[in-house]
Amino acid sequence: MAIGVGDKFPSGVFVKMNEEGPGPITTEEFFGGKRVVLFGVPGAFTPPCSEKHLPGFVERAAEIKTKGVDIIACLSVNDVFVMNAWGKDQNAGDSVEMLADGSAALTKELGTVLDLTDRGLGVRSSRYSMIVDDGVVTTINLEEGGAFEVSGADTILSQL
Repeated sequence: MAIGVGDKFPSGVFVKMNEEGPGPITTEEFFGGKRVVLFGVPGAFTPPCSEKHLPGFVERAAEIKTKGVDIIACLSVNDVFVMNAWGKDQNAGDSVEMLADGSAALTKELGTVLDLTDRGLGVRSSRYSMIVDDGVVTTINLEEGGAFEVSGADTILSQL
């Protein structure tokens, strides 16, 4: 079952690129005392993710942050090097933090696994967006399959 409104974000570890290189950050550290918009995508450099999902959050980041959001972050079942390269390619800069869930551990805990093994892509994340206040999910927009209809930046803006 997928995580829902009112649920505490599962305990775990993201990996993100820092000035020193790849580094872990616990979910408690990441969400503690902050209002975070987190969105999940099936894969870095894939067409809908690179053409619509991530660019929408990069373009609307300043507006989203004026609504009391401390961090906007993108999570994918890719390694930290791929997420870092994708963030650079998409000019995410300081607008969107790129988080890696390379082994899909958090994606499995969230209940947002999208199995694309039959397409040669393995286990991925479903596409979603959520608002997390101090570690508690207050809003979630989970897509069916690989659709991109309810999880974009415009939807999040309307929910803030």
